[in-house]
Amino acid sequence: MRDLSAVGTVGVLTVATRGGQGAGEVLISLRGGSESLLAWSDEPLPKGTEVLVVDVIASRTVRVVRAEAGGL
Repeated sequence: MRDLSAVGTVGVLTVATRGGQGAGEVLISLRGGSESLLAWSDEPLPKGTEVLVVDVIASRTVRVVRAEAGGL
């Protein structure tokens, strides 16, 4: 069973994603601390981008999208 607690969390990419070519890394606040998770996105996103976690793919691996400016 997947742990979906990260879904809906906003974080910042500490390593750029490369779309379908490779994962990046996102830093999020979770369970009272900060956690770094592998992050996949449909499009390449640069380091420093604010992202929203939309799904948990596997343990410590999430799918992210660019967070809407001012919308979260």
